[in-house]
Parts: sequence; C-alpha cells; structure tokens
Amino acid sequence: MSKLLENKTAIITGATRGIGRGIALTFAQQGCDVAFTYNSSTAAAEALVKELTAQGVKAKAYQSNAADFKAAQGLVDAVLEDFKKIDILVNNAGITKDNLMMRMGEEDFDAVIEVNLKSVFNMTKAIQRTFLKQRHGALIHMSSVVGIKGNAGQTNYAASKAGIIGFSKAVALELGSRNIRSNVIAPGFIETEMTDSLPEDVVQAWRDGIPLKRGGLPEDVANACVFLASDLSNYITGQVLQVDGGMLT
Repeated sequence: MSKLLENKTAIITGATRGIGRGIALTFAQQGCDVAFTYNSSTAAAEALVKELTAQGVKAKAYQSNAADFKAAQGLVDAVLEDFKKIDILVNNAGITKDNLMMRMGEEDFDAVIEVNLKSVFNMTKAIQRTFLKQRHGALIHMSSVVGIKGNAGQTNYAASKAGIIGFSKAVALELGSRNIRSNVIAPGFIETEMTDSLPEDVVQAWRDGIPLKRGGLPEDVANACVFLASDLSNYITGQVLQVDGGMLT
C-alpha cells in the first residue's frame, strides 16, 4: 500500500515533544523524510531521530530558534543542503506565558507573539523562494481553538494564534497561483505531557465539556496534518481545520 507522503520532505518546528513529536512520527510512518527543530533538549532530539529513521526515512534534528529571522533562513538553507528539497513546512513551535491581562508584563506578551507568530512569518518567508521556484509547497500553521474563541488569562496566546489564521489566509491568496497551499490547524484540548501535570478532576471536567467526551491525542492532530500535507488536499487552501472533538460546535 502506498504511503501518503512518500518521496516528500518536511520541516517541522518544535518537534521534540507533544503535538510536534506526534506529527514527526506520523509523517515518518507515511514515508516522509523529516527535518525538525528543537530548542534545548538534545537528548530528546537524538531519541526522536532514532525513532524516525527506524521507520525507514531520512531524519535530522536542527537546534534552531524559529523566532530569530536570520536563524530561520539559515535553517532552510541547511535543510536544502542536507535533503536537497522541501515539500512541506509545519509551523508548530509555540510557548505559553499565561496570566490575566492586569498581571501580564510586556515581556510575557512580546515573548509569546515572537515565538508563536513572528516565527511563522520567519519560516514562511525563508521557505517561500524554494516553494516558488519548484511551483509547489504545503504550508501548515498550528493555531488553536483559543485563536478562534479567545480564553481568559491568555490574551497573548490568543492574539498570537488568531494572528496565525490571518497570516495564513493572506499567504494563501498571495501564493495560490504558484500551487503553494497555506492552511491552519486549530487543535482543541490535546492531552500531552503538558496536560499530565494538571489535576485529574480538571482534565475530566474538560473532557466532559467536549461532544466526543475525550481529549484529543497528538496523533489526532498529526493525521489532520498528513491530510493537509498530502496530495489528497490539492484543492484546499486558506482554510482552518478545527481538531477539537466538537468543542467549538
């Protein structure tokens, strides 16, 4: 049976844990070569490379800060050197610095906008020339249901994730004529190591409020990414796909 991402190469930012890790592993299962970035955990990056190459694909980790404009350009150049081509970019790097706005410092607002939103501009700008030259490319940007409906205590995060949606739609209009597609995934409550530290009753209350009565898994988001990265979605651009178990229905 042919794999959906056979002979494709992807860059995934922030892939050593949670959703990013799930995307990298699922892409590899579908035959995709994977270049991924990590911030600080070299051990986690090396472990992921081993898991990916065990699937029979080429994989390499790059320590890089997507929020740094020049570093993003350098990353794309390095991946092109190592892999010879790039077909897919998944902008997944992100952080939270939650607080009520009355208590939020300027630094915490700026840091979240820089890592979550500016990194999407940096990476998309860096890869644009490659995609234009080859006249194809799939851009997938990770937003959140919080970017659609807002959330108390997350003005910075909500602003960054809503900004990603507007950015992606504008890019879809600019680059569509060159067969470059730009789409957004907006995950809901996804259970990862970040949610493991929450009290069980809090997590259960969230699950109970979701129509499908469960939290999502990283694979749920990864499968949606596979669809948007593959040729199955060739006529889909400028869209926001909510992977939220019906949370916003």
